[in-house]
Amino acid sequence: MTFVLSLVAGSLFAGAAYLMLRRSAVKLILGLVLLSHGTNLLLFLMGDGVVRGNPPFVDHATDVAPAASADPLPQALILTAIVISFGFTAFMLALAYRANQSVRSDDLDDMILTDKL
Repeated sequence: MTFVLSLVAGSLFAGAAYLMLRRSAVKLILGLVLLSHGTNLLLFLMGDGVVRGNPPFVDHATDVAPAASADPLPQALILTAIVISFGFTAFMLALAYRANQSVRSDDLDDMILTDKL
């Protein structure tokens, strides 16, 4: 399962690189979204992998070893990355909307001149 998810993460990174090299602002934003999803999946895979673990809190009354408990750090990193990527995507959409209003085009080559802004 880890190998399949590694291939999915690699394909997300490849698709993101392809979309970010296009001339459209919408494709650039979609590429950035794919890049953030690929990064989240990579952080997930760099954790304990795809295994079912015990809760991260260890109860001293039971005999659960700390090595068998789940590591909460990758979960916290992924949650933080999701929030940051959502905010960044919203900001990029607002910039693309404003640029589209000013330039009347989605092409990034038309957005070179800033005299229209």
